[in-house]
Amino acid sequence: MTFDTVITDSHVILPQGIIDKNIVINDGKIVGLVNDLPACDQKINGNGLISIPGPIDTHVHYGVYSSIDKAAKTESHAAAIGGVTTMMRMLRLEDSFKSSLQGQLEASSKNHYVDYTIHASIFSEQQINEMKYCVEKGIKSFKIYMNLGGEVGHVYMDMPPYSSKLSPATVNVDNKIVEETVKKAAELKCPVLVHAEDYESCACGIKTAQEKNQDGLSAWSESRSPEFEAKAIQTVCKYGREYGCTIYFVHIGSERALQQIRKEKELGTKIFVETCPHYLILSYQNQNGYLAKVMPPIRTKNDNQAIWDALSNGKIDTLGTDHVANQIKLKLDGNNVWDALAGFPGIGTIVPILLSEGVNKNRISLEQFVQFTSQNAAKIFGMFPKKGTLSKDSDADITMIDLKKENKVTSELFGSFSDYIVYEGMNLKGWPVKTIVRGTLVAENFEVVGKPGFGKLVERLV
Repeated sequence: MTFDTVITDSHVILPQGIIDKNIVINDGKIVGLVNDLPACDQKINGNGLISIPGPIDTHVHYGVYSSIDKAAKTESHAAAIGGVTTMMRMLRLEDSFKSSLQGQLEASSKNHYVDYTIHASIFSEQQINEMKYCVEKGIKSFKIYMNLGGEVGHVYMDMPPYSSKLSPATVNVDNKIVEETVKKAAELKCPVLVHAEDYESCACGIKTAQEKNQDGLSAWSESRSPEFEAKAIQTVCKYGREYGCTIYFVHIGSERALQQIRKEKELGTKIFVETCPHYLILSYQNQNGYLAKVMPPIRTKNDNQAIWDALSNGKIDTLGTDHVANQIKLKLDGNNVWDALAGFPGIGTIVPILLSEGVNKNRISLEQFVQFTSQNAAKIFGMFPKKGTLSKDSDADITMIDLKKENKVTSELFGSFSDYIVYEGMNLKGWPVKTIVRGTLVAENFEVVGKPGFGKLVERLV
């Protein structure tokens, strides 16, 4: 038999460790790991490289500042160059899912270079009542924004497909919305992703800081205290326990939040924890200007260390980027931190940052890297064993990395809609050099060689 592709001579990362095997691929699936070289149509030389299960970015915002038909191309282009084989979109719609979801799905289906899936954000009673409809359409996780409500309820929703106009909205994600979303998600056996910041506390903190004419990322952090994260964590976990719902905390970046999560786990809440690269390497103590404004804020160097410690000790489950595909003219539309837009791009840098600052500095092992970037996410979100593993019959999503390769980060490197990056000029050691999705090479040596529309919506279990 002649197989489609064989990857030769690479070091293959499995849960039990590193092995030296050839990876045999046929019809987009992994056939096996072998010592010999079977007949094949294509041979990929992996000498000196490491093959890992394709990374899954659990947390991506795109379709907000450019419509999804364009954003799917640009942001999956950045994902492919950065070694990400599956991207999980945070869908934000203001109106009924029944009237607006299908158009988003159709526009997405024609334009991705890599595979993708969706978390649906919930803002209203109507959307809660339509969560089952989302599940029927293949969306099997939901997000609640506890940071949005009252005086801080302003948000940009996703644009309609083929539009170019921003979609500002005002929402009020109060405790009733939070509780009812958790209850419905539990009924549907779906996890709930939570942005854990108490919006009333944040509104008060921001008002106080502005009255004192405070500015900068330190003021931004102080106005949104980690205590406000802890308060929201406590609130939603009470509902999680009551209804038996799995709670997945997104972008955890403070020691205080980790402490509260530990308490809630001890009380019996089923919790998974995500962090982001910026909470590992950025703090308001080492950043100037407003580019690194994000919610929750970047904190202190001590918080950076606490997140690294939690990661290396298995207290954090996944890495997502909280990638926001915006541009600098909107990001810095103002003269202070309060006017600056929150969020920044990052999908192209998650793999090299984790390799350079984590693996190559002995903070985490390659086996842990695989757990954080693919295996755990696939299991949590119903994609395992199709994704997140290099086992027989799984999708042949494989990223080949060079731990010795050094390169400087620039915004132009990734081809995103964004025209800036907070990591500009960083010299990172350890980069993806080949990105393979379902057996097809989609990017190689910082160039995309795949086609838009190849990426597919991933089928998920609940």
